[in-house]
Amino acid sequence: MASVTSLSDSVHQRLAAALSAALPQAGSADPLLRRSDRADFQANGILALAKKEKANPRELAAQVVSRVESGDVIKDIEVSGPGFLNITITDRAITETLAARYADDTGRLGVPHAEQPGTTVIDYAQPNVAKEMHVGHLRSAVIGDSVTQLLEFTGESVVRRHHIGDWGTQFGMLIQYLEEHPHELDHKADEVSGEEAMSNLDRIYKAARKLFDADEEFKTRARRRVVDLQAGEPRTLAMWQKFVDESKIYFFSVFEKLDMEIRDPDIVGESGYNDMLAETCRLLEESGVAVRSEGALCVFFDDIKGPDGKPVPLIVQKSDGGYGYAATDLSAIRDRVFNIKANTLLYVVDARQSLHFKMVFETARRAGWLNEDVKAVQLAFGTVLGKDGKPFKTREGETVRLVDLLDEAIDRASAVVREKAQDLSEEEIAERGTQVGIGAVKYADLSTSANRDYKFDLDQMVSLNGDTSVYLQYAYARIQSILRKAGEARPVAHPELDLHEAERALGLHADSFAATVAEAAAEYAPHKMTAYLYQLASHYTTFYDKCPVLKAESPEQIENRLFLCDITARTLHRGMALLGIRTPERL
Repeated sequence: MASVTSLSDSVHQRLAAALSAALPQAGSADPLLRRSDRADFQANGILALAKKEKANPRELAAQVVSRVESGDVIKDIEVSGPGFLNITITDRAITETLAARYADDTGRLGVPHAEQPGTTVIDYAQPNVAKEMHVGHLRSAVIGDSVTQLLEFTGESVVRRHHIGDWGTQFGMLIQYLEEHPHELDHKADEVSGEEAMSNLDRIYKAARKLFDADEEFKTRARRRVVDLQAGEPRTLAMWQKFVDESKIYFFSVFEKLDMEIRDPDIVGESGYNDMLAETCRLLEESGVAVRSEGALCVFFDDIKGPDGKPVPLIVQKSDGGYGYAATDLSAIRDRVFNIKANTLLYVVDARQSLHFKMVFETARRAGWLNEDVKAVQLAFGTVLGKDGKPFKTREGETVRLVDLLDEAIDRASAVVREKAQDLSEEEIAERGTQVGIGAVKYADLSTSANRDYKFDLDQMVSLNGDTSVYLQYAYARIQSILRKAGEARPVAHPELDLHEAERALGLHADSFAATVAEAAAEYAPHKMTAYLYQLASHYTTFYDKCPVLKAESPEQIENRLFLCDITARTLHRGMALLGIRTPERL
């Protein structure tokens, strides 16, 4: 199925052709087309062009109008103000364009693939081994998953990377404790739940920490164990692997609850780059990008200074020979550029890490690993706040466990579903409650621009009113209910019919889905998709209030309105899927 030319593209092409005919010397000029509340579209490009060519903008606008082909797509075009063009589309063009989208049997709604797709490595969802996932881990996972879906939908080849924290000195303590209490990670049953795996790890961590703080001899043994781990001693590595495997049982259970696919081969933790660290340091030192300072291997920057005015370096290797995060991150860049052959490296990481990544990217540029052909971008995200506007904590001041948060969202959503459900079984209420609750959490996260903080307010999130995923899910379920009640009547497009203004508004907005996908993917901005879908559901609500569907005036009008309902539902379903949110058929 070929992609469908959107109405705005059709108008753009006609205006650009008329502009070139009116002003051949200007070459191909952009009419600067946008949606307008005065007409269907407004073109503002003539003002700048007239200024450049020293022409009268209103006269130039009149010349353009006289050369525009009207008829099949453009119904009316008029000059307004100092030289704007107001353009109205024919009803037939709206219906025919939507009919072409509806006929796309690939489920893409006629959305084109990007012209020059590349390869993006996206680094998101980065939990730590042997540690509980908390609310701070939510945004990286949710934003990263949606950006991945958006990019893949446009035809980009996407390689997922989950850079988990699975290395470092704390493992000496854990491994030594396991060495001395060898059955602590044994499983009685074949299947272990994520909750059990986490409580095993938590128990060992607390016991090991207590011993480490109280017993000097244990502390010495634990530190020796770190040396063995870094040297790759087989027995130590085998015990370390047990902690990684136990943690994965837990991670996978949390990501499953988040309704997110995390695949084992995509989990490449800090340890995955160990073999490259020494070479990364050697390459940086030999090229002069990094220099030895007080025994440590450092990279300095003119514009990065501490409060005392002294330069703050990026430390690639510590003076004791140990490697910091910078060495791992720089090795990961080498792997992603030279082995995976990525054009774009995307990091979905907390905004508080921005300085670190700025220094890492600049170091990689100086080393020649990043260049004109390969860009690195940090998609920095803000903090999750409580209702009080402060970072989200429990009453005791602890960080909130992610699982507790998700369970509470599911409970609240199940109550909302139960209240509205007429003919759902308990099992169905539980299933829908989960889809609505997890959808609510994801939507609240994604509907805020990533770099802003947002307030975590469950009452607001599961509300049926306002800009929430529940509002969108109910719009979708309501349409499915109408389609089920339609009996013999089927959704069929009738381009010959005149459209009500609410039908036109809905149709024009449904057609701009393709442009929204392109923009949200290019800018890594899922919030542009949430805003689009909320407007789509709002246009649908107005249409539903003003235009009877099953009681329309003629059989053709019933079919055409069912068609508008169905293409709206398909657009909602596809758009929500790009956010990682499900749309239940009944609610």
